[in-house]
Amino acid sequence: MTYLWLALAFIAAAVIAGVMFARAGARPGGAQRGGAQRGGAQIGETARHWKAVGLAFAALAVLTAVFDSVMIGMELFHYDASHILGLKIGLAPIEDFAYPLAGVVALPGLWIWLTRKRNDASPRASRNFKGLVPQALLASRPVSWINTAYPFAAAMLLTTRDIDWVLIVGTFYFLIPYNLAMYGINDVFDYESDLKNPRKGGIEGALLQPHLHRPMLWLAAITNVPFLLVLAFAGGPAAWISLGVSAFAVVAYSVAGLRFKERPVLDSLTSSTHFVSPAVVGLALAGADVTPGLLILLAAFFLWGMAAHAFGAVQDIEPDRQAGIGSIATVIGARRTVRLAVGLWLVAGLAMLATPWPGPLAAIIAVPYIINCAPYWNVTDTTAARTNVAWRRFIWLNYGSGFLVTLIFILQWSLTS
Repeated sequence: MTYLWLALAFIAAAVIAGVMFARAGARPGGAQRGGAQRGGAQIGETARHWKAVGLAFAALAVLTAVFDSVMIGMELFHYDASHILGLKIGLAPIEDFAYPLAGVVALPGLWIWLTRKRNDASPRASRNFKGLVPQALLASRPVSWINTAYPFAAAMLLTTRDIDWVLIVGTFYFLIPYNLAMYGINDVFDYESDLKNPRKGGIEGALLQPHLHRPMLWLAAITNVPFLLVLAFAGGPAAWISLGVSAFAVVAYSVAGLRFKERPVLDSLTSSTHFVSPAVVGLALAGADVTPGLLILLAAFFLWGMAAHAFGAVQDIEPDRQAGIGSIATVIGARRTVRLAVGLWLVAGLAMLATPWPGPLAAIIAVPYIINCAPYWNVTDTTAARTNVAWRRFIWLNYGSGFLVTLIFILQWSLTS
């Protein structure tokens, strides 16, 4: 089978799934209801949907062309000429663009289906698990999955230079089950404050219905414990400790009795641990040597995580105070929190200048975060909700940063291979 036929199979499956999910998500209460007016609105929504898909593919196509050209140019891999058409964009064969195309066609439709409004409000629905899986997926924040899986995979792969079962299992764990536990547990115990938070119900978090709270906690446990045991079996004491710290931070941040998220400063420390600990687990499983440069890199990453949490807490000052929830932002105020976040990002960027080459190149990554945050230097508690605009940009900045970090990792791989 040639690469072309394999790519076409993926595209065909993605198109069918994407169209079906999008159409099902656009008809929450049945196709017959709403008449001509509803039909016109659906046509408009469909047009906007596919326009967004086209724009997303254009962006991904550019990234694919750059990534693949760099990696092929560094001879990290090559293609058998007999299995490709020979058409290329840069050094990337045209077939490589099938996978981002498949992703942007299928995944938005799946998201529309998951976030569709449901009209089944019968008492029976409240006594079973109806809606648990789509709600669990929403609660796990799919747009942020990469933020925990990537640090683990990058840390382990760059250390071992090998793809084995531990890398695959660990990457999958930190991609989905880990996020399901981290965000799902949070959504259960934050339900009262989430009711007052207009951000909930989309990419920034699910508004988890009460009848799903207990099933969600069980689902988090069932999907996490086996992976933790397997990864612990694959490693030694260092892996056990790092896995234990990671799991404890996930639970302690939200559950009643601990609620680290309501303890100013400790909330940001714990949140940052959520994202740095997967990298530490990867390093521990890979048996990495602990060097000053590595410690500085991890410290810079940790400061970045603290800044991200602190800035994200600013937009929730009002609903958190209404629900009686404390946070670093509710205690020191919006203005000081924003300034703290800018300072932490600045220090993180400067710290990268002290790491071995090509690490200093990553210092520039702090700049867009500072620029995004700086306009709110003088924000007040009453205008804190306005920072949500910058927070939404922050979500997408992470993808751009990941692009730059990956290029640096590729360079590091090439220099040390």
